[in-house]
Amino acid sequence: MALLVALALALFVLPSPWGIVAVALGGAIELGEAWFWWWLSHRRRAVTGAEGLVGATATVTAACRPDGRVRVHGELWQARCPEGADEGAAVEVVAIDGLTLTVRQR
Repeated sequence: MALLVALALALFVLPSPWGIVAVALGGAIELGEAWFWWWLSHRRRAVTGAEGLVGATATVTAACRPDGRVRVHGELWQARCPEGADEGAAVEVVAIDGLTLTVRQR
């Protein structure tokens, strides 16, 4: 947007040497803004898939004695809790083995 404004100013308002300065300044602003948004969007790695589940808090939906089901991030998963967990308890995902989560009491 800054480049378009600078071009309009250079063509219709500003005298010759100042028009070039305005276009250069508008281009620099556009490049700075593009760099800023690129930097902002690349600050962290996206955490998706199985890696994003480890450490997440889950809610037990079917008692884990030791096998049961948990809900984590809105999805139901098979779960194994060696120490056992009752329905409604909050547990933490510690590992993933295929499609089964290993959880522990919080």
